[in-house]
Amino acid sequence: MRRLLATAFCACTVLSSSLAGAADLTIRIDDVRSADGTVQVAVYDSAGTFLKKAAGAAGEKAVEGSTTVTVRDLAAGDYAYAIFHDANGNGKMDANMMGIPTEDFAFSNNALGKMGPPRFDDARFTLPAAGLNATVSLKH
Repeated sequence: MRRLLATAFCACTVLSSSLAGAADLTIRIDDVRSADGTVQVAVYDSAGTFLKKAAGAAGEKAVEGSTTVTVRDLAAGDYAYAIFHDANGNGKMDANMMGIPTEDFAFSNNALGKMGPPRFDDARFTLPAAGLNATVSLKH
């Protein structure tokens, strides 16, 4: 019985410590031009995966003016995010024949690249274990 209680206590301790490490990233996205479609957020945890393989993602119905999206259960650490307003609801970031986005977008730190997306280091921020509230403006 003592062994069973000790095992149960250890399991509860491990479970609660893993949940305690999960942080939420809440982003208020300003300058949303319409309530059409959704606002999509992808979060990346390294330069090698930036814009290729997301560590977390979330989306919300677009609200004209400002939309809030929360990406839940991220480990504390360094990240960068990319956002786009999927106004036509097709699930992808649309671009013209030259590859220039035709839907509004933003990156963490309001970072902008030269002739393309910003570098991970320009968009990088630190997510503390307590979570983070951020604000960014869509580029048109």
